[in-house]
Amino acid sequence: MKKLSLLPQILRTAGQLTGMAAWQTGRLFRKTAASALDSIQEVLRAEVKKGNAKLVADFLTDKALPAARALLLERMAARLLIRLGLRGALASSVIGWILPFVLEQMVKVGQRTGLFDKLRANPTVQESLVRLEELKQGVWKRLFPDHGTSAHLLEDNEAEPPRELPA
Repeated sequence: MKKLSLLPQILRTAGQLTGMAAWQTGRLFRKTAASALDSIQEVLRAEVKKGNAKLVADFLTDKALPAARALLLERMAARLLIRLGLRGALASSVIGWILPFVLEQMVKVGQRTGLFDKLRANPTVQESLVRLEELKQGVWKRLFPDHGTSAHLLEDNEAEPPRELPA
């Protein structure tokens, strides 16, 4: 049983040694990360609909009370467990490494884009739900960037397209 708990560490180490990014690790990781992101979003949306937008912002910025944080994490883990359909030690191991990973990426995107300040500034439920959807899209792009094409979004103030590097 100890090999199962070491499996995520081994995968992470192997990925770091080979220089692989999260989007290169395969279809199963992509599917698991998508399930984790959906589970997190469901719990956060439910809390916002209850009128707890401040709790959601505090949870994402790590300012929530420990009891509230534990309750939200339990709900997220339970929803992810149902989505994955795994049982036993394998389920707890997978949830134990994918849920914190996706939450960490969510916090990084929220801090980089300033969504947490916008979430606190907008007290309405509808605007908070829109901000959560923006956060989800940002996390998805961070987890799985489109490296298969050279397409990228040009800003309005960007005068010329980026130059190609010489071969």
